[in-house]
Amino acid sequence: QVQLVESGGGLVQAGGSLRLSCVASGRTFSNSAMGWFRQAPGKEREFVATITWPGVNTYYADSVKGRFTISRDNAENTVYLQMNSLKPEDTAVYYCAARRYAGGYYYTNGNDFNYWGQGTQVTVSS
Repeated sequence: QVQLVESGGGLVQAGGSLRLSCVASGRTFSNSAMGWFRQAPGKEREFVATITWPGVNTYYADSVKGRFTISRDNAENTVYLQMNSLKPEDTAVYYCAARRYAGGYYYTNGNDFNYWGQGTQVTVSS
C-alpha cells in the first residue's frame, strides 16, 4: 500500500523556521515528482513547491520563493520542506504529494499528483 507520511509541523513565531518531512513507502518515490501543497481554513488548496525526479529541478510559488526550500533524499525515500522567515499567512495544513512516472518533469497542479499524505499543521503566530 502506498503511503506518504508527513511530520515536522507545529507552532512557531513569525520569523522562525520549521522543517517538514515526508516519508514515502513502497515504490512511490522512484521516478516520482514530489510536491508540497497547503490549505488554510476557508481557502482552497494551493501549490507551495515541487521537485523533480531525481531532484535536479525545483519550482516554488511566488509567495514562498526565497524563504522555502524543497529537497529530497532518494536513499531515504524522503522529501523535505525547509521553511524560513515564516509569516502568519503561512499558517495552513501542509500536504505532501507524489506524482508517479514523472519522467523528470515538474508539476504544480494538485490534480496531477497521484498520492497524498494526511497533512501536518503549521501555525505561525504574530
